[in-house]
Amino acid sequence: MDAIPFDTRAAGIRERVALQGFMRLVGAQIDELAPGSATISVARRDDLLQQHSLFHGGVTAFLIDNGTTIAAATVLKPRQGVLTAEYKLNLFSPADGDRLICRSRVVKPGSRMIIVAADVFTEKDGREKQTAVALATIAVLDQASMPPLRQAGQVSSDR
Repeated sequence: MDAIPFDTRAAGIRERVALQGFMRLVGAQIDELAPGSATISVARRDDLLQQHSLFHGGVTAFLIDNGTTIAAATVLKPRQGVLTAEYKLNLFSPADGDRLICRSRVVKPGSRMIIVAADVFTEKDGREKQTAVALATIAVLDQASMPPLRQAGQVSSDR
């Protein structure tokens, strides 16, 4: 099926995600990677909260965006890349925990689009509470059609 062993694929995904300045800015991390799934999370910090001391919805949206593309990347063929095409996010409970966790799983892999579902939870006092759910469409692209990868520590120039 795939000429790339999953350990090699996972290492490549982690390397590419480490190049994302926004992951560092938010303080998010990849917790788990498996074929067809990914878990990412972020610890509570004052600058990630809204006026009622809950995680800001934008933090949840970011975790959905990144978590679903990371999960999709686990099922790619060699020389393919992914970009978010769209997602539908439902926020249904206040995100008031110590950590925000996004668990994404591929629902339908495809050659041009990958459908990924995600569930977001807050963790407080060792217990999890679901706060959001999303369904995403992730576009599959030829890596040759994408801009080159940034290098570690490289600052992008204005376009």
